[in-house]
Amino acid sequence: MRAARELLKELEYEVLSGSVDINVNDLVYNTAKVTKECLFVCIKGMAFDSHEAAAKAAGAGAVVIVAERPVEVPEGITVVLVKDTRYALALISAAYFHYPARRLKVIGITGTKGKTTTAFMIRSILEHAGISTGLIGTIETIIGDRHIPADNTTPESYAIQEDFAQMAAAGCKVVVMEVSSQGLKLHRTAGILFDIGIFTNLAPDHIGPGEHESFEEYLACKSRLFRQSRIGIANIDDTYCMEVLKDHTCELETYGFSGKADLRASEMKLISRPGYLGASYQVSGLADFPVEIDLPGKFSVYNSLVAIAVCRHFGISGEDMLEALKEAKTKGRIEKIRVSDDFTLMIDYAHNAMSLESLLTTLKEYGPKRLVCLFGCGGNRSRRRRFEMGEVSGRLADLTVITSDNPRFEEPQAIIDDIKTGIEKTDGDYVEIIDRKEAIRYVIEHGRPGDVIVLAGKGHEDYQEIRGVKYPMDERVLIQEVMEELNQPEIP
Repeated sequence: MRAARELLKELEYEVLSGSVDINVNDLVYNTAKVTKECLFVCIKGMAFDSHEAAAKAAGAGAVVIVAERPVEVPEGITVVLVKDTRYALALISAAYFHYPARRLKVIGITGTKGKTTTAFMIRSILEHAGISTGLIGTIETIIGDRHIPADNTTPESYAIQEDFAQMAAAGCKVVVMEVSSQGLKLHRTAGILFDIGIFTNLAPDHIGPGEHESFEEYLACKSRLFRQSRIGIANIDDTYCMEVLKDHTCELETYGFSGKADLRASEMKLISRPGYLGASYQVSGLADFPVEIDLPGKFSVYNSLVAIAVCRHFGISGEDMLEALKEAKTKGRIEKIRVSDDFTLMIDYAHNAMSLESLLTTLKEYGPKRLVCLFGCGGNRSRRRRFEMGEVSGRLADLTVITSDNPRFEEPQAIIDDIKTGIEKTDGDYVEIIDRKEAIRYVIEHGRPGDVIVLAGKGHEDYQEIRGVKYPMDERVLIQEVMEELNQPEIP
């Protein structure tokens, strides 16, 4: 049992009825999970406002209701009024789990792209150095030996604090987490003082219904991280770096190719050999040693550079960092699947114009015979993304195969037609194959010596969402099935 007053102590609040000098045995924000003698936080969501269910929650056993506006509840129930219940939930959750972030070094990464790969690189280096490190991100949450598939890049605040508590109990000393713009907007990370906050890059994304109203709001949400971090590490080469860092309250370090960066990359070279696309460069400034990574392109250099920038704060040697970076792999991020000695096939999560352009531009630098890009776009999301991705692929790929992604509640053909609107602004060749497995079969069957083939958009995802239902669909499984059907078992 915990005193409600204790859980509310970090908040400004008004008691509308009852008393906060009452014990509660649980913290709940889901009306379906109300328990006897719990504290219930009303949340206004996209589809449902649980303020309307406050009386029902009280009837199911809640003894304290935290709300943004007066609610009707039975006599004797404590009602606490706060300005923002999502913010309140974050601070109450931290108190409920006894402030677990204070027992960990917390590293947060924000930016349009690069968050996931960077997070896994940082964890790989820290773990290699013997520092037990948890992870929260787009692909999964890692707590000790447990790998838990993720629903959101940045989970709800209660889940974050619960994960932190479990990490601390499991002996983790550090947690590295992706911090999405939505997570910042919805106060999921409120109350957390990050030991290190990272900014990778910024481009218009997640703007539209149910996401951000404008690019300005998107940028403003990203910038919040640097008002709740001790140290900020930012990509000085990014156009929006200074805007994101405006009004920061942290000690700053920068990284990049610029001579002004505190940690600099120079002398970058592309390395290509059968089954290998990598890069090498020289680190200088705050650290000084040569680096080679088994990942292609400049964006991979940025990701590894910021991992080095972070891990030097833990006293890890350059030699240990290099060993760990060679082993760092991220599911669905430039993930090579060997199906032929003649061409290269890879899976990548690139699902917006910026990430797709960066990926395709990088791969073209390696001089493939043909660059083939297979992708689709998600339903019930901004149509602008479809136009832009179509135009990017049409301009950069030698062949685009347009297929289905997560159509959700839209017709797949309508989404494909939008992509075609973009691609037809270019001279790029394309084919359209709605069924993703058949599209994958097509690119494998038609692969030519020297080709680089990218399956973009799904990455780590192992499902396809159609009309509210998630059906199993993992591109690795689809590739294996296609190879077996073609009597060509996957090459180990």
